[in-house]
Amino acid sequence: MTDALTRALASRDWILADGATGTNLFNMGLQSGDAPEFWNRDEPEKIRTLYRNAVEAGSDLFLTNSFGANASRLKLHDAADKAYEFSKLAAELGREVADASGREIIVAGSVGPTGEIMGAAGTLTHESAVAMFEETGRGLLDGGADVLWVETISAPEEYKAAAEAFANLNAPWCGTMSFDTAGRTMMGLTSEAMVKMVEDLPNPPIGFGANCGVGASDLLRTVLGFAATGTERPIIAKGNAGIPKYVDGHIHYDGTPELMGEYAVMARACGAKIIGGCCGTMPDHLRAMRAALETREPGPRPTLEEIAATLGGFSSDSDGTGDDATEGRARRGSRRRSKAD
Repeated sequence: MTDALTRALASRDWILADGATGTNLFNMGLQSGDAPEFWNRDEPEKIRTLYRNAVEAGSDLFLTNSFGANASRLKLHDAADKAYEFSKLAAELGREVADASGREIIVAGSVGPTGEIMGAAGTLTHESAVAMFEETGRGLLDGGADVLWVETISAPEEYKAAAEAFANLNAPWCGTMSFDTAGRTMMGLTSEAMVKMVEDLPNPPIGFGANCGVGASDLLRTVLGFAATGTERPIIAKGNAGIPKYVDGHIHYDGTPELMGEYAVMARACGAKIIGGCCGTMPDHLRAMRAALETREPGPRPTLEEIAATLGGFSSDSDGTGDDATEGRARRGSRRRSKAD
């Protein structure tokens, strides 16, 4: 039998993923510094509401509240032994909401980075990383997740460790990285290099792509980089809802629902097939994204100038792949400011 995500991709031109986890939970009362995974046990109705809000806003897929549910991150809260439990609870709550929705909803088990550094510069071994990812993944699968989804990864070594862990679990999976440093991940990977890494894996993901990063414009530039390689693997785009601002003691993102609707149709035109939001993306943004994708015909692949004019300028001149000065100038667009959320 094929998995739920593969079936959906075979029958759909696009899939709408969910929005932010942290932003929405902070609005529900989560405090800075608290581990949201504890809410799977202590505030289950709020987690159901998080998932339900995404589904009711039109998402076909949502990620579970398990981003930090690994032993390395949880040890900071004296809960390293809770990784499996919190992961399983996150998926069980998600399965409950999905099954009650009345339509096919894909529950994607979120697996975030370990928070440690691998390789010669760090202390985390490949074997330890695989074991941590495997523990989280097993909890998510046992809780009813349809697919495992590693996200916000910066180091290729960590991405490969997650892939090995998911292979050990015989689990379908997806994986995104965060390109937040002049078109590269924090550890220096380019969009082109990610495609090569993905295709060289013994068990490549169902889909791959980018999430979080700086803003929607930068993320779409990265998506264009993926598409330029000619990859036929489904591309994921999960961009932030604008640029973060510190207002009255809280972080707000300046992307309006209208702007995120534009981002969604541009992401599709850039080559993405799984489209969602990341930090700052609320249910109203998702509704606008769904409406835009359903009512607007697919357009031609946008130029960098068109992306900048619509969504705002890029945070850097380069996309990390050695562009010349002419291309760099094209990427400096005037940022269109939107009302803060």
